[in-house]
Amino acid sequence: MTSRIHGDLQFVRATAADVADVLAVLDHAAAWLTAAGIQQWPDRFVTEWITPAVERGETWLVRANGRTAGTVTLDWSDPVWSDCLGRAGYLHRMAVERWAVGTGSAILTWAADRARAHDAAGFHHRGDVEVGGAPGQRSGGGTRTLVSRYELLL
Repeated sequence: MTSRIHGDLQFVRATAADVADVLAVLDHAAAWLTAAGIQQWPDRFVTEWITPAVERGETWLVRANGRTAGTVTLDWSDPVWSDCLGRAGYLHRMAVERWAVGTGSAILTWAADRARAHDAAGFHHRGDVEVGGAPGQRSGGGTRTLVSRYELLL
């Protein structure tokens, strides 16, 4: 499935063949965050964290003029926020290559359009929850990840 927005920008549902591209974008963003002193993500992502969302059809590649510019995972439920099941869209692992300035805003616009189509409501900060495991995981290990919930009134 491909949808177009903002001229040459394309949103393409990732497949198993795209996992390396998804990982590359996430790893580049993680390296930039680490270099900037921001401890948001691990130094590197692993295939096992990405593959389940790809298999569920929730992960997207964003392409600009044939190049991978970014990635985002959009799903419609998250056990951390069980009070809104079916009423909200959740963005995870949104990352943009440094050369693709402005793509992040386009991703948010695209996600809002998709959420609007699913009758979701509001991007207001609704809270933070600390979960176990590394990003993309919900249990295990000593790693803890802080996740935030935002809602957008449409």
